[in-house]
Amino acid sequence: MDAQKIKLEVQSHYAAIARQEQARPEKRGNGCGCGSGCCSTESSNVVELVDYGILQGDMVKEADLGLGCGLPTQHAGLQPGETVLDLGSGAGIDVFIAAKAVGPSGRVIGVDMTPEMLERARLNAARSSFRNVEFRQGEIEALPVEDSSVDVVLSNCVINLVPDKRRAFAEIHRVLKPGGRFSISDMVTYGDVPAEMRQDMELWAGCIAGAVDRQEYLDLIAAAGFGEITIHSSTEYETQKGAAYGILSLTLGARKA
Repeated sequence: MDAQKIKLEVQSHYAAIARQEQARPEKRGNGCGCGSGCCSTESSNVVELVDYGILQGDMVKEADLGLGCGLPTQHAGLQPGETVLDLGSGAGIDVFIAAKAVGPSGRVIGVDMTPEMLERARLNAARSSFRNVEFRQGEIEALPVEDSSVDVVLSNCVINLVPDKRRAFAEIHRVLKPGGRFSISDMVTYGDVPAEMRQDMELWAGCIAGAVDRQEYLDLIAAAGFGEITIHSSTEYETQKGAAYGILSLTLGARKA
């Protein structure tokens, strides 16, 4: 499938979400992005993967659009003074949680390719008390970030949307300092996903068609030069009763040697 066509479809999809006044669980469906409602054809089996709860605290309420599939900040081990990069930062919820963790001596950079999301994130930043955050426009395969400049990379249900995942992990490796780490939540598959699903543009934007096999995902991480790969959590969705394939949400971490 054409990579540029995928990017334009994903960008259009998330631009529409950013323009919504609110995104709440009862409104999520095919337009929900990577929220839990996109990953099950059986409404009674929808699992709410992300409950920020006390993590959200004094964060900007409008920053949580319900598009994540995990809590990468919870497993990142963020420390005061660190520099953090959030890939596909959306309206900024994980950026703000990270900013609180690293404190005024640290900083957090959010990167997103969708102007409407960046506009919303910057508005949310202006409403907040955080002065250690910034948002940049860019693509994950070509990050607008200097080499070896980041302590921690975060991402929440975004890399599955990237056509060239090998390049994405190479870029993550490039921007991390030696010994730096990532904490990522993402969607992966198991079994033989039907070709028609892989070719469905709406399912690409909804995180299903673009998700790769779990083992392939782990192999891509190792091939990019990461070690100490750890899976912190794994949650399975029911995509179709009796199917020999399915989709999982993983939260995992790894370290640059």
